Amino acid sequence: MSKNLFITGTGTDVGKTYVTGLIVKKLRETGYRPAYYKAGMSGNLRRADGSLIPGDADFVRTLAGLEQPLETMCPYVYENAVSPHLAARLEGGPVDLDVVKAGFDALTKTYDLVTMEGSGGILCPLRVDETGELWLEDVVKALNLGCLVVADAGLGTINSTVLTVEYLRARNIPVKGIILNHYHPGDVMEEDNRLMCEKRAGVPVVACVADGDRELNMDGQALAALYE
Repeated sequence: MSKNLFITGTGTDVGKTYVTGLIVKKLRETGYRPAYYKAGMSGNLRRADGSLIPGDADFVRTLAGLEQPLETMCPYVYENAVSPHLAARLEGGPVDLDVVKAGFDALTKTYDLVTMEGSGGILCPLRVDETGELWLEDVVKALNLGCLVVADAGLGTINSTVLTVEYLRARNIPVKGIILNHYHPGDVMEEDNRLMCEKRAGVPVVACVADGDRELNMDGQALAALYE
């Protein structure tokens, strides 16, 4: 059985998928057999045959150099660039927790380390309809995952990062660390943001990623130790 980790963000467009790709790439280059998974992806393009391309999964697969089949990476793929619950309302095919769990469990039997990426921030609705509600945090808890938080390094990150960590902590979801994206080494504000996030959240910043980085500046074994 694999060890696993969930990657969440402080919000949409913080670069969570890019950072996830670097994480999985580092694990592969360290000698592990890693896998990528995501419950639902929105805002995807169509192939010539009309089928949807799971864009985030395809990006991570290419960046990380994975051999994992694309079709095992995400059970729910939507065209509209909106939250999965709304995309399903518009297109059909609402997210089912049992389906998500089955896909995840299959990967845990084959790969060493499974990295699951969230949709947007942790407060993302995956399904809200007449049958009930399913939120991203419900999936994290059902799969018994710890979280790594991806945040923008710039202005405002202290607030969004600490609030995300505190929300996870209040839900008894373990927080393994923080990765700051769009980081500019030597920038006084961003260096201070790093210190303040660690101080107030009580969680270490385990890595910083600058725009254009093709490697995660973190020891591969230390990264793997975040998985459980």
